[in-house]
Amino acid sequence: MPDSPTAGPDRRTLLRGAALTSGAVAIGGAFTVAPVQASPVRIAEPSLYTRSDWDARSPSSPVQILAEPPTQIVVHHTATPNSDDLSESHALALSRSIQNFHMDDNGWIDAGQQLTISRGGHIMEGRDRALPAIREGTHCVGTHVANHNNTTIGIENEGTYTDVEPTGELIDALVETLAWLCEAYGLNPEDAIVGHRDFNATECPGEVLYGMLPDLRSATTSVLEAKGVQIPPRGGTHPDNAPSYPEVPADEPERTFYHGPARGPDDISR
Repeated sequence: MPDSPTAGPDRRTLLRGAALTSGAVAIGGAFTVAPVQASPVRIAEPSLYTRSDWDARSPSSPVQILAEPPTQIVVHHTATPNSDDLSESHALALSRSIQNFHMDDNGWIDAGQQLTISRGGHIMEGRDRALPAIREGTHCVGTHVANHNNTTIGIENEGTYTDVEPTGELIDALVETLAWLCEAYGLNPEDAIVGHRDFNATECPGEVLYGMLPDLRSATTSVLEAKGVQIPPRGGTHPDNAPSYPEVPADEPERTFYHGPARGPDDISR
């Protein structure tokens, strides 16, 4: 069972995600009233699957944890087929496949991304120690954006979104996850939520999902505001960490799990 301390695209899915702003949580297509939080934390941690839930391998060496929190949240797509299997078992198998590819083919110490969301809306911990780091407000360094891994946290979204839309289940889970991360790290969604192509020359997260980012930022902001979360003013990102908006290469490889440059000479990640 998932772990939780509490329980042009189709714009309707974004409205479903933003429905969290009214205190309703989307569960299996229906809405239930969320309990009032006694804790100062206003955004509940999503119900998610830990590494033990999907039977992760141990990293080949310890991951790095930085005291300084990430400044941006990078949205990726996995560049895998758009599966119609929305089940839990498929989602957990996806996490194992990603980790195996990153460790065995790329030679990394572990899965590169901190979080993964399946097309069925299942949210999974990726790199080792990612979940404890988020809870602590620290940064588990991943391998997902070349030259910016020290300042970004990455979400892999299952599928390839160059010309098709993500599922409503995925978008609902993504909005929930983005709101959680923005509160956990004190981030303004307008500054923080970016796509992989904003940093590196790549098509990731696909033209369609990338085009949804303005709506995702708006929906995330609505969730935070409705829950009474104080959103920091815009402009808090250090200029050295700002996206450079590079051109997408015409000859970018098309292969499973490849979503563009993930590690560069400025990274301490491995």
